[in-house]
Amino acid sequence: MADFVREAYWEAYESSARVMTKESAEHFVRRAIDDGKTSSRWAEGQIERMGRYLMGCCSDFGLLGSRMKGGRLINTIRIEQKVVAYLAHDLHFSELGDNAILAHHDWKLFGLTREDVLEELKKLSLKGHFIIQAAGDVVRISWKQPSMEALCDVLSQG
Repeated sequence: MADFVREAYWEAYESSARVMTKESAEHFVRRAIDDGKTSSRWAEGQIERMGRYLMGCCSDFGLLGSRMKGGRLINTIRIEQKVVAYLAHDLHFSELGDNAILAHHDWKLFGLTREDVLEELKKLSLKGHFIIQAAGDVVRISWKQPSMEALCDVLSQG
């Protein structure tokens, strides 16, 4: 699912497509099989079923809207600041360096590039979540919360 969102959904979104088709989901599955991401070849019925599952999951998470002729409508989404804060801290407490946090592939689930992540973190720094310093490709973050529990307490208080 994560690979589908990173690779197929955001590609369709960024190309200004209005809908995502079940055929695009099936193409993604076929490509994954060809790339050796499955332990064996899949039957056509399995590929079609997985394509439906991927489309359904994207719909369940709000990435895709209602069915229409040709596929499902691609919804416009925006990551919430609490999610940015949570993911950034989760990556930090996983012992990643500050620059590695900005470039982590999990941000692509939300369609964010390194530069987008930096902008989102700058917005959070204005709210006092941490201090961020950036010069060129070098970023330094001073983390204020000592644990994920402390961060959750702060986020739950608004």
